Formats: sequence, C-alpha cells, structure tokens
Amino acid sequence: MAKTPAAPVPADEHAEANAAGKGRATPTRAEQEAARKRPLVADTKEAKARARADLAAARDKARLGMAAGDERYLPARDKGPQRKFVRDFVDAGWHLGEFVMPMMVIVIVATFIPIRFFQYWSFVGLWIFILFVIGDMIILSLRIKKKVGDKFGVDKREKGIGWYAAMRSMQMRFMRLPKPQVKRGQRPA
Repeated sequence: MAKTPAAPVPADEHAEANAAGKGRATPTRAEQEAARKRPLVADTKEAKARARADLAAARDKARLGMAAGDERYLPARDKGPQRKFVRDFVDAGWHLGEFVMPMMVIVIVATFIPIRFFQYWSFVGLWIFILFVIGDMIILSLRIKKKVGDKFGVDKREKGIGWYAAMRSMQMRFMRLPKPQVKRGQRPA
C-alpha cells in the first residue's frame, strides 16, 4: 500500500489553528483563588450611600403607609378589622385623656406663681382631673367591648381591645398613629 503524501497546509490556516488557543498561560491556583475573592458586603462608598438611600426610602414609605392606616405597614398591635373599628370609634369622639398634657402644663405654670393657694389647688385639681380621666377610660373600654362584641361577635372579640381604646384615647388627636381616618362625630357603623 502506497502512502499518499500529506497535503501541505497553507500558512494562514496554520496561524488560525494557533489563534484558537487561549493565547495566555494557564493561571496558577493562587491566582485563580485571588481572582475569586470578593468582600461579602460591598465596601465602596457608592454602595454604602445607595444602601442608605434605599433604606431611607423604604422607611419613609412605611412611615407614610402607617400614618395613612395602610394594613401592610401597620404594626401587629394595630392590624385587623376590630382594631380599625376601635380606632375609628375613639377618633370620632372627645375624651378627657386628650387634655392631660395641657392640664399638666397649666399646673407647671401655676407652680411658678409664688402664692401657695394656687400651687396647692392646681395639684389638687390635676389629681381630680386624672381621676375623671381614669373613669372616662374605664367607661370607654366597657363601651368598646360591647360595641365590638355586637359587631364581630362576643366569642370573636380580640383580647386587649378595651385597653387599646383607652390608650388611644389618652393621646392627643394630632399625635395618634395611625392618623385618625374619621372626623369627630363620625362614628363607625
């Protein structure tokens, strides 16, 4: 059997075969490990600033959502239809607890008057007012429990609903969170 001579390979085809390789030396293991190493948390100033801005935006969105009464942003203590009913019921009325802070300011001012009569009776008046506030809170708590029981069922009434109403009534209206969703006198059905 006669051998056929191999066909000569053109020079430009031979150059293409060599160019098909990676064209550089294989990196050592240490070089490969060094290339893979990255910090777990981005350490750049831009990344930190971006993360801070994203967190601030999320906080603002949550704060606005909570103030508006959006259920997604409310804390667990404020979620649910019963709590919304209680908030609306409390926000619709006037309560003595709203005036505790102004009364305390009046008492503080009265203590600066150098007449013992004013100082003594301002404290006595404050304590009497606080007793009326406690009475108002107890009455509100009982009313709320009855209203929630009538609307949602006594067996389905959440625990602590009366306390929730009493604590909300202690806050001045403009300081309440979630913000009041009803006007005064506009009682929920």
